[in-house]
Amino acid sequence: MACAGGTFVEQPEPQNNVTSTDTLPPPPHPVPRRRWRIAWLLGLGVLVNYFDRVNLSVSHQALNETFGISAVTFGYLSGAYNWTYAVCQPPVGVLLDRLGIRRVGRASTLLWSAASFAAALTPSIKGFFAARFLLGIGEAPTFPANAKAIGQWFPANERSFPTSIFDSAAKFASGIGVPLLGVLLLKVGWRWSFAATGIISFLYFLLFWKIYRDPAEDTQLSEPERAYISEPTDAPLEEKSDPLPLPYLLGRRKVIGLALGFGSYNYVFYLLLTWLPSYLYSALHIDLLHSFLFTGVPWLFATATDLIIGGWLVDELIRRGWNANRVRKTTLIVGTACGLGILGAAHAHTPARALIWISISIGGLSAASPVGWTIPSLIVPRSSVGSVGGIINFSNQLSGIAAPIVTGYLVAAHQSFALAFGVSAIYLLIGIAGYIFLLGKIERCV
Repeated sequence: MACAGGTFVEQPEPQNNVTSTDTLPPPPHPVPRRRWRIAWLLGLGVLVNYFDRVNLSVSHQALNETFGISAVTFGYLSGAYNWTYAVCQPPVGVLLDRLGIRRVGRASTLLWSAASFAAALTPSIKGFFAARFLLGIGEAPTFPANAKAIGQWFPANERSFPTSIFDSAAKFASGIGVPLLGVLLLKVGWRWSFAATGIISFLYFLLFWKIYRDPAEDTQLSEPERAYISEPTDAPLEEKSDPLPLPYLLGRRKVIGLALGFGSYNYVFYLLLTWLPSYLYSALHIDLLHSFLFTGVPWLFATATDLIIGGWLVDELIRRGWNANRVRKTTLIVGTACGLGILGAAHAHTPARALIWISISIGGLSAASPVGWTIPSLIVPRSSVGSVGGIINFSNQLSGIAAPIVTGYLVAAHQSFALAFGVSAIYLLIGIAGYIFLLGKIERCV
């Protein structure tokens, strides 16, 4: 079946000699593994750009001392990056589909490294806002580009684990980045911590420039691997090579359901990304150094669930013949439901209890995340994966804008994080409903 708007229309059944890419048998001979070099390159890029993002949460107290900012101002500053990031998502998706990953990726990595240097040098809070706006523009293509790249470099039955490599890097960056950047900040100051991320980002720009190519451009890609990563069932679905119009894609129920589910995940993600050290410091009265160290615990747990459950286990079950739709949908829904664990942290009175509940919450959401990022390449033709990725990430960044700002207002008004955590739980319930009632079966909808 294929969906048209909110309805389904019958399509001819595939011929018996065409095998679904979700259940392709293993190749008769070992396939070269050049594609995995791309997966690790993308993962390294996410690791680097999340160092840029978490640097702000680490610097909260230092920025307060330098510029005298309030909790509300910090909430707006935390969301500033997401404003330009969100605005750029729809056009970025179109640019990726028209100009390609390599050209867009090179420009974006150079911009985000410049933004970190600008933050290190700014003399005022206005300049800091400007640097965060620039960072949002530079990093806007990252996840849509990565989703598109995985769709090009990996067959459908092998996409969850490579997706989990770059997706888990976002959690691992918080797991190691907050403690490392926190110690660096305490030793040499917040300006040098931003300069350090700028240097790392520029080095990644040089690496990406040297390595990344699409499969069609990679002269060292062997013919057996090229044949393995190609999609035998794509041909009848890809007769029209032009990207589908954005308004058309925005009207697809599956795209709307995926956007709602991912938006709810990203609300909790950004709440914790921007406020977790401050929550541990202010609500549980942990000293600043230990709040940096303890912040790494749930993010390292999330890294493990992302890689093991959302990545390796999903691909392994599908390869073993389990129903691909059921495996992916179960992981999405159960993982997002685990996010409700954040309610337990709302009333925790000890660091250990708070970290357990937060680990359950972000760990479950992280297991669902790589599955979600594989879905654009499964529900639309390759020519439109970047556009759908941009739509999904636009929803994500609306949540990224709202989460730190709403949390800042609620914490300032109530001197507690309980209501802020409750709001995130309500959004998660909406996201779960989107997965169940709108996304439906994970299959081509155009």
